[in-house]
Amino acid sequence: MKVALLGGAGGVGASAAFNLLLGAHAHEVVIVDTRAEMVESHVMDLQQVLEQGGSGSVRAGEPCDMRDAGVVVVTACAPEALTASRLSFLEGNVAIVRGVGDELGPDWPGVVLMVTNPVDPLVTLFQRETGIDRRRVIGYTLNDSLRLRTGIALALGLDPGRVDAWVAGEHGDSSVPLFTRVRVDGEPVELTAEQSSAAAEFNRGWFARHKGLNAGRSSTWTSGLGTARMVDAIAGDGAGRQFPASVVLDGEYGIEGVSVSVPVTLGGRGVEQIHEWQISDDERDSLHAAAEAVRSSFATVNGRY
Repeated sequence: MKVALLGGAGGVGASAAFNLLLGAHAHEVVIVDTRAEMVESHVMDLQQVLEQGGSGSVRAGEPCDMRDAGVVVVTACAPEALTASRLSFLEGNVAIVRGVGDELGPDWPGVVLMVTNPVDPLVTLFQRETGIDRRRVIGYTLNDSLRLRTGIALALGLDPGRVDAWVAGEHGDSSVPLFTRVRVDGEPVELTAEQSSAAAEFNRGWFARHKGLNAGRSSTWTSGLGTARMVDAIAGDGAGRQFPASVVLDGEYGIEGVSVSVPVTLGGRGVEQIHEWQISDDERDSLHAAAEAVRSSFATVNGRY
């Protein structure tokens, strides 16, 4: 499958390209970015990944390469400032997202995986303006759930990989940790209030702590691997595997017309199924509050342009 990585010369895009070449499918990976020298540098480097057992191909591309791609991964973004909120990126990234829509058009048959932040209002804006089926416009939000799993594992003193936990809602301050769905080694676990608070703080504070380091980088390794795994699931190896992802809802969880993170199953059509889990009343209320926060962000930027 042809996978076009817009902004692919950046850390997340290059990490995604690397992981795609090592994945289960022989993808045609096309790196699209305005920084031609950086693109060529990555391509030259990644060609030797193929020599070490990778599969598929990798090359530099142009924006027109998105038109016949099976998946377009959007990682491009305006220059980031030192900030504690992803919403500060919204205004600068609207033009990039609109440019993708102009390139693809409403009849484009592929799947867009939006990694650029703030992902929820950008998915909402992109889907509304292009008219592309909502199940083929998917926002990357896996990192929140991964960080919650790490936080729970730390609170319980467990090794990484043993915890299954999910975050719904906004990819930001209005995220909703679903503590009623926590499992350890496949078995349901009820956390104490102290453990839940510690895990939630680890997750919610992660972005601010990372930005506070002023290291000039994002979560490149995590996001690149997670992106590649989602693309592979779309390409056909999902085997019913579920992911958290931001998608415009149409009545699911009582929410309409706005994109928030919910559990989904991915496949060739993008989102094959949106799962409406049984969650607590407090979690549902928080999910609705998150949807309204995203709606407000979308309305602000939509009214400005």
